[in-house]
Amino acid sequence: MPRAIYFDCFSGVSGDMALGALLDAGLSLEALREALQRLNIDGWNLRADREVRGPLAGIRVQVVASEGPFHRSLNDIRAIISASSLPAAVIERSVRIFTILAEAEARVHGTTVDQIHFHEVGALDAIVDIVGVVVGLDLLGVEQVFASPLPLGGGWVRSAYGPLPIPAPATLAILASAGVPLTSDETPFELTTPTGAAILAALATFRRPPMRLRAIGYGFGARQMERPNALRVWLGDLDEEDDSVRQQGLVLLETNIDDQPAEQIAYAADRLRAGGALDVWCTPILMKKGRAGVLLAALVPADLEKAAVDLMMRETTTLGVRRRTVERHVCDRDTREVATPLGAVRVKRKWWCGELIGAAPEYEDCARIARERGVPLATVYQMVMGRMDD
Repeated sequence: MPRAIYFDCFSGVSGDMALGALLDAGLSLEALREALQRLNIDGWNLRADREVRGPLAGIRVQVVASEGPFHRSLNDIRAIISASSLPAAVIERSVRIFTILAEAEARVHGTTVDQIHFHEVGALDAIVDIVGVVVGLDLLGVEQVFASPLPLGGGWVRSAYGPLPIPAPATLAILASAGVPLTSDETPFELTTPTGAAILAALATFRRPPMRLRAIGYGFGARQMERPNALRVWLGDLDEEDDSVRQQGLVLLETNIDDQPAEQIAYAADRLRAGGALDVWCTPILMKKGRAGVLLAALVPADLEKAAVDLMMRETTTLGVRRRTVERHVCDRDTREVATPLGAVRVKRKWWCGELIGAAPEYEDCARIARERGVPLATVYQMVMGRMDD
């Protein structure tokens, strides 16, 4: 069964709260630090303290950075992350979060993404926060991210531009762009930060899924409040036998495109996956007058159809999207770790009617080991396959 996480944002969400909650749910602090070293940037340290606030025990995370105020552009941050040796999926998701932040800042200030220079979120601690959350989800084997509606709070917050009303304008721009559901909460503090909003807007589907719980984690924010200033995460496996996807059915969306650059179509496909599509694919096709084109298809839960169609209309040049309902048979899946002389590798196993009928090493783990050890990727695969019965 796919590993999933649910962000229960009863007191909002921020980057440090998310990191603390992941650590409390079982993420190894040492593994997180080791992975973040691949950013190849110095001058930071990650501190995680176990605290008890009222009835709740959890973890408060602080990124301690020697760097003072520092303004970076989106290109600066993209260059830092892209130059790292982190897995490709982690790089892509991290850059996507910063892109969402840059787009929101550009809308708020009436300028372009290229002219935006981050203030708070361009600092070293914010980079470690955001990339750390993405790395943490990857280390925990999370395949799907879900979140509750978000409370925003009220009042005023200090910023590099002076006092700003809560919710911060960038936070509202992010939430509006992604169509995030909100709750009514006028606690006189900032509950959802721009960083927290961008992380969930980029990665999460906003509903609570049926799942088999494996762990719960609480991450504390810096502010001491009368109510628990905490983010709670639920870590578990999607229960595909009872999944609402099966109850509501699935919708296959398709559109033909012959007048758009390939990288823009790839971006639309990534956005569909992040928005909850179960699968997205592109097929080369030959259209009228002999023009080469691409068929973009997405398999989505019925309750996400409207959002997926809206995204396809806005992110592609298409004038129409075909739809039809479909049904499917699904194998159960789980993940186990296999020890090899070169390091541990996750393996996804395939089950049908209670019988193990297939297994495959996790590509990102194998690719990382191949790069670090200087051996062919095929050698790592063979080594893992030879030890799967151990």
